[in-house]
Amino acid sequence: MNRCPKCQSTEHQNRAGKTSVGSQRYRCMQCGSKYTPDKKARGYDETVRKQAIRLYTDGMNLRRIGRDLKVHHRTVSLWVQAHSESLPDAPVPEQVEMAELDELYTFLMDKKTGSTF
Repeated sequence: MNRCPKCQSTEHQNRAGKTSVGSQRYRCMQCGSKYTPDKKARGYDETVRKQAIRLYTDGMNLRRIGRDLKVHHRTVSLWVQAHSESLPDAPVPEQVEMAELDELYTFLMDKKTGSTF
């Protein structure tokens, strides 16, 4: 029999609905308090979190990961953010003496060539 956490009574414990997770709620008729004796675990399993992080590091975007794992993409984003904060800081690179760049052309406003029409 269930024991009331407030008055420790085991008599007159009536059912009082269920939680959103599906756990049975009870009401003590002695003191009137409601309680849940066996709470169910909430949240996603650690294997799902690790798989989401692995897919993200492989290059898959957040929405695609969410669709594949049936998890909201914002939840995946929070998992990735929490994982990145737990990583150690990147080492600071040494002083660079020489850097090589490729050519890059950009156009401000319009190209100088005319239209072909």
